[in-house]
Amino acid sequence: MDIKILVAEMTLEEKAAMCAGSDFWHTKGVERLGVPSVMVTDGPCGLRKQAGESDHLGLNASVTAVSYPTGSCIASSFDRELIQRSGEILGEECQAEDVAVLLGPAVNIKRSPLCGRNFEYFSEDPYAAGEMAAAYIKGVQSKQVGTSLKHFAANSQEHRRMTSDSVVDERTLRELYLPAFEKAVKEAKPWTVMCSYNKLNGTYASENHRLLTEILREDWGYDGMVVSDWGAVNDRVKGVAAGMDLEMPGPGKENATKITEAVLSGTLSEEDLNKAVERVLKVVAQYIENRQPNTAFQYERDHEMARQMAAESMVLLKNEAGILPLSKEKKVAFLGEFAKHPRFQGGGSSHVTCYKITGAVEAAKDLNIVYAPGYSIESQEPQEELLAEAVKAAKEADCAVLFIGITDEMESEGFDRKNLKIPFGQQRLIEEVVKVQKNTIAVIHCGAPVEMPWLNDVKAVLYAYLGGEAVGSAVVDLLYGEKNPSGKLAETFPLRLEDNPSYLYYFGEGDLTEYREGIFVGYRYYDKKDMEVLFPFGYGLSYTEFAYSSLRLDRDSLKDTDSLHVSVKVENIGNRAGKEIVQLYVQDNESSVIRPVKELKGFEKVELAPGEEKEVSFTLDKRSFAYYNTEISDWDVETGDFTIMIGKSSRDIALSAVVRVESTRQYKRVFTINSTFGDIMADPKGQEIVSKMLEKMNLDDIGGEAISKDAMMAMMGYMPLRGALMMGGDKIRPEMIEGLLDQLNA
Repeated sequence: MDIKILVAEMTLEEKAAMCAGSDFWHTKGVERLGVPSVMVTDGPCGLRKQAGESDHLGLNASVTAVSYPTGSCIASSFDRELIQRSGEILGEECQAEDVAVLLGPAVNIKRSPLCGRNFEYFSEDPYAAGEMAAAYIKGVQSKQVGTSLKHFAANSQEHRRMTSDSVVDERTLRELYLPAFEKAVKEAKPWTVMCSYNKLNGTYASENHRLLTEILREDWGYDGMVVSDWGAVNDRVKGVAAGMDLEMPGPGKENATKITEAVLSGTLSEEDLNKAVERVLKVVAQYIENRQPNTAFQYERDHEMARQMAAESMVLLKNEAGILPLSKEKKVAFLGEFAKHPRFQGGGSSHVTCYKITGAVEAAKDLNIVYAPGYSIESQEPQEELLAEAVKAAKEADCAVLFIGITDEMESEGFDRKNLKIPFGQQRLIEEVVKVQKNTIAVIHCGAPVEMPWLNDVKAVLYAYLGGEAVGSAVVDLLYGEKNPSGKLAETFPLRLEDNPSYLYYFGEGDLTEYREGIFVGYRYYDKKDMEVLFPFGYGLSYTEFAYSSLRLDRDSLKDTDSLHVSVKVENIGNRAGKEIVQLYVQDNESSVIRPVKELKGFEKVELAPGEEKEVSFTLDKRSFAYYNTEISDWDVETGDFTIMIGKSSRDIALSAVVRVESTRQYKRVFTINSTFGDIMADPKGQEIVSKMLEKMNLDDIGGEAISKDAMMAMMGYMPLRGALMMGGDKIRPEMIEGLLDQLNA
């Protein structure tokens, strides 16, 4: 397909029509030129392809597919290879169903645990989210199927999501809300990027030239297609000019007319329209020319893959006295309706029509278990008869496993959660069971954190997240030790919702949502405040133990243009094979700007047999040490010492070492009469020049007994240069200040 020739042969009306879909899921073809239509469809966590004819809302039943663990779950695996492999399988499934683009991954940052769509998103940390997104995209696109990196950008709430205005300062935007997109774009090159519903700093994302052209294309070098979120278009003509290529859903006839009229009137350049059409055609050509029509859906294989992914991702949060893994000889009560009918996927556009669903009761049918529902998922209130039955079963068993969590009605795309509580009926179940059974274990099915006021009353907690259709098998594998838990949290669990940094202003006022917490999201906030949390970022237990040693940096100083190579040894000192997620954090020891205590800049998952030791390596570049300097509109490293930390979580740092990084940035600083003595003295040249003035002022004679010399020096640090006229009396004249400034700025 020669795209340039095709565009040249199209009429203006045909080109305008190409900028919208033909229906809910398909691009528009041009029959007379042999341009076919291709299908895009939902599916970050499994293929959601509408069966039969598309309806105007995309709500008709979808084809049978496999539901995989959601983003929040698979992120806890911290396993790039596993995520890439899952992407490969999803790509094969798309080829089997003739789908050109899979609409995912979703990489929005978890600003608040209330966001109803957090189950789709990877992390509160942009480095982690970017690494996982890149792996996912590489996997899917290796099968010649496109992805759609979404939702671009600052789309971290569902509340009023189609009209809200995310007001984000530049540094926060660059350090938190854009890096995951940037990493995925630069490293994995997604075929498409999906712009979000919301406004960003006053302009809808679908018509935001700075976002879609200046940042995405010019700064990051992206050459793919931008597609709107479904229904996100506000002004289609402005969208084309801004770099938004494909409006979905179609057919968008009225907007096609507006585009045509805008070109004819000269308010929209035909060159911009041609670029949009070329980018749409590029996606069509990439898929059509690499079509693999003989690919078959392998349901059983893929169901087992979902099981493996879930087992690698679930997080063991508590295991008092080593109560887990369970002995197969013990009589165990499985309590809670989720044990039989698990909640394993989120509501909304990622909802999959499953091949088969395996609950824990079915997975454990050959073991010594008894089951009682304990509550009804149809009601949040206690069901006394069900409760009594569950308490009796718990009392007669050797231990009890409570399957609890929240429902689709509480957590879904389209609205945000009201709180972090589990239903009252489930709360009562916990309270009553622990009264009669001291060996109680909680398995939690949620897409995001919940509060756990009952944590001290149970012996163990396994966070299953939303683990896909094979969730029950994965849970049983972990409970009984067939698999060793190896997931760690990719988000912080606060003690209370009120502790979250965005709590006071998360929902905003009307359509205005101000990101006032700035760069302090998740562990960046909790660690800076040294605030107690329920479970920290990066936390997770295993059935074995690991020891870290021999942290080594390949140099003790470097320029910011160099790379730093870091290695550490990890040993399995337990008696069971397991996997450990080694985390690397960086701290700027002294900075002139406000920065977090630490930031994640590396992670590796390593598998170790009992007694085995391996060396894990990391490479850090300039961005690992930099902050976004709004004065120069670029990433900047301040000369100074940085601490390299190796941890088991953000709160459990095992080893650390210091390295000095020298900035290579050359820039001229201009001093004025309002520059403080402290700022001037921080500059080596300034210190030399100003010291002479201070000698003339003779600080020993100023203040007398009222203030010491040290106190006077501290006061001088914040005094502007013009203050020398007052402090120096007749010893300091205006012309001396002017001469000093000339020297400083020479």
